[in-house]
Amino acid sequence: MAVRLDHGEDDLAENHEINVTPFIDVMLVLLIIFMVAAPLSTVDVAVDLPTSNAAPQPRPDKPIFLTVKADLTLALGDTPVERTALAASLDGETQGNHDERIFVRADKAVAYGDVMEVMNLLRAAGYLKVGLVGLEGADPAQAQGGAPGAAVKSAP
Repeated sequence: MAVRLDHGEDDLAENHEINVTPFIDVMLVLLIIFMVAAPLSTVDVAVDLPTSNAAPQPRPDKPIFLTVKADLTLALGDTPVERTALAASLDGETQGNHDERIFVRADKAVAYGDVMEVMNLLRAAGYLKVGLVGLEGADPAQAQGGAPGAAVKSAP
């Protein structure tokens, strides 16, 4: 704000300029406050997730395993199976019971799309109960080497 004190007159002339320096200082302080506070308010989203009360399913006496190997060949139990003969092999193994759960195992190298293709083959054959099998409770370092004593876990 500029004011001339010596005009040669007794009364001072009014200055019609606005001093914006305090306004800019206040805006910068508010900007910094919002920049610090905004990420803190969005970091954690409080969600009360529901719990499942489903009891673990008992493992069948003789589970039926369908294995997808790394080279994308299929094996029903220990027997290699062609994709075109999968439905007939499953009907023979389950005595035509389409309510039997089929446990699908796949090598780590098998792509997700290939596993889904096998699951689509199962659905086309009429087997809708499918369990996915993985290693249970293994360390990532042990799972890399294929821990020999690891348990098998299935998901309904």
